[in-house]
Amino acid sequence: MPDVTVPQPAPAAPPVPGSDRPKKPLNKRKLRNGIIAVAVVAALGVGGFALYRFLTQQDQADSEIQTQPVQYGSIQSTVTGSGNAKAKESAAITLTAGGTVQEVFVAPGDTVTVGQPLYTIFSQDAQDQVDQAQEKVDNLNKDMTSLLEDASNLTVRAPFAGKLIDVKEFEPDQDVAKDAPVATLVNDKKLKLSLYFSYAYEDQIYTGQPVSVSIPTVMGSWTGTVEEIHKVRFISPEGAVHFEAVIVFDNPGTLTAGMDASATLTAADGSTIYPYENGKTEYYETREILTKAAGPVVSQGNLLNYADVQAGEALLTLGSSTIDEDIRAKQKEIDDAQQDLDEAQQGLADFNAVSPIDGSVTSCTLTPGMEVKSGDTVITISNTTNMVVDITVDDRNIAFVQPGMMVDLTDWNGNVFMGTVTAINMGSAESSNGMTSYPVTLTVDNYDGSLLAGMYLDYSFVASQSDDCMMVPMQSVKNIPSEDGLSTDTVVFIRSDERPENAVDLEIPEPEPGETPQYPSPEDGFYPVRVETGLSDSYNVEIKSGLNGDEEVFVNYLVTSAYG
Repeated sequence: MPDVTVPQPAPAAPPVPGSDRPKKPLNKRKLRNGIIAVAVVAALGVGGFALYRFLTQQDQADSEIQTQPVQYGSIQSTVTGSGNAKAKESAAITLTAGGTVQEVFVAPGDTVTVGQPLYTIFSQDAQDQVDQAQEKVDNLNKDMTSLLEDASNLTVRAPFAGKLIDVKEFEPDQDVAKDAPVATLVNDKKLKLSLYFSYAYEDQIYTGQPVSVSIPTVMGSWTGTVEEIHKVRFISPEGAVHFEAVIVFDNPGTLTAGMDASATLTAADGSTIYPYENGKTEYYETREILTKAAGPVVSQGNLLNYADVQAGEALLTLGSSTIDEDIRAKQKEIDDAQQDLDEAQQGLADFNAVSPIDGSVTSCTLTPGMEVKSGDTVITISNTTNMVVDITVDDRNIAFVQPGMMVDLTDWNGNVFMGTVTAINMGSAESSNGMTSYPVTLTVDNYDGSLLAGMYLDYSFVASQSDDCMMVPMQSVKNIPSEDGLSTDTVVFIRSDERPENAVDLEIPEPEPGETPQYPSPEDGFYPVRVETGLSDSYNVEIKSGLNGDEEVFVNYLVTSAYG
C-alpha cells in the first residue's frame, strides 16, 4: 500500500504584543469536525489509489492455442438480400369524366376473366370528348395532306409522254410564283383530225370504224379510226346539216399539227364516204404545265423546246425553306391529337368496362344510380396467381444472375417459396457508396394464394461452388502487413518442427506484458505461409494454393483467465 501523508495542524500563532484582551475559549465541536474531515480525505485517497492499482494490475492471461487440420469438402458462395412481393398483374380503372352508374356486375372478391363485363355508366361528357378529339384529328390530317401535296408540287413533272413547246426560261435561285407557266406539253405520238359528215351518213359512221387519212403535202396516207362522234349541227353554206367525227391515227414521226388532211370511210355497201371539207391535224393531247407551289429554282430537267419527255419526268424543281419544318410540326400536332383521341376513346370504353386481365376484384366502389366524377378510381383487379418480387443485386454478384435461374425465398414465418429470374434491368442501375446495384425481377407461382402482396421476403442463391477443395476455418486466414509496409500478405500459420521453405517473414507485433498474442510464433512451433484464397462461406475459406493439404493450421487462442 502506498504511503499516505495525513496533513498536520499548523502551530498556534504567538500573542500580539501589547494586547490585554482575554483569549477566546477553544470550540471543541469545530475541532472534532475538522479531524473527521481530514480522516475522510485520507481514506478516499488511499482507496482510490488501491482501486487504480486493482484495475490496472493484469495478471498473465491463461491461453491455449487452438488448431485444426486442413479439410477437404465443398464450399458455396451464397448471395442474400430482401425484397417485397406484389401482384404480377394489376389494373385500376379511373374515370375521365362524370356520369351515372347504371349497372354493376361484380363485387369485391369476385374472380373475373379478360373481357368480362364489369359495369355500365352513362356519360355524355365522355362521348363529347371523343367527338371533339376525332374532329381535331381529321382536320389536322387534312392540313397534312395539303402540306404533303405542296411538298410534292415543288417538283414540276410531265403529266404524260410527249414533246415540250413554248418552254419558259428560268435562272438558278430565281423565285417562281405559284401557277407560273413552265411549258406546253403535247402528245405528238398520235394526231387527231376533226371532220364533218352529212347526216345522210349518220347510220354509216360509228366509233372504232377504220378510216383512211391522207395528207396532200407529204403525199401519204395512214390508217386511223373514228374515236368520237359528236352529234352537232354544222350547217354548210349550201344548207346541208353535218355532224362531227374525230379521227385518230399514229404519227410516223414526220407529221405535226396544222397540216391539211382529209379522210375517207367505206359504207356498208362498199361505197366511199367523203367529208364535207378537209381539216387540219391536231396534237392528240395538249396541256399547259404550270407550277403548283412557289419557291426558288433548285434544278431544271430537260426543259427545252421540242424536247421529248416521258410521263413523270422532272422538269423543274423548286425549293422551300419552311415546308419540311411545317410538315414536322404538323406531324407533332397529329401525334398529340391522336394520343388525346386514344385517351378519350379509352375513357369512353371505361364507362362500359370489361376486365382487362384475369384476376380478382380487390375493390369496387360502384352502386347502381350513384353519380361518379372525373378522376374516380372505381375498380381495381389483381392477378395474384403469379407474384413478382423485386430485388437488387450488387455489382459483385450480378454476373452470377441469369434469366431462368431459381432463387430461394423465405418469409418472416419461415415459409419457403421458389422464385424465377424473369428480368434483369441493367439500364436502371443505381450507384451509392462506391457500389452499384441492379434491379432484378423474380416471378413466383402463387396458386394457393399463400404469398400476399406487400409481404417482406429474404432471398438467397448460390453464386458459385467449389467441390473437393482444401478448406481452413475463416479465423485461420490472416491479412498481415508485409515487410515493406506497402502491401498486405494473406497467410495461414501452420505447425511445423522446422521452418518451411515457403514460410514468409512478417513484422508481427510483440504483445504487451500480460496480453494474449495475436499470432503464434516459431517458438510455439508455427510459421506463416502465403496462401491464395477462393470461395468462402460463414465458416470456411477455400485455399487454392500455398498448402499441401496435410498441414495443421492455427485457428485462434482460447483464453481461460484474463485478470488476477
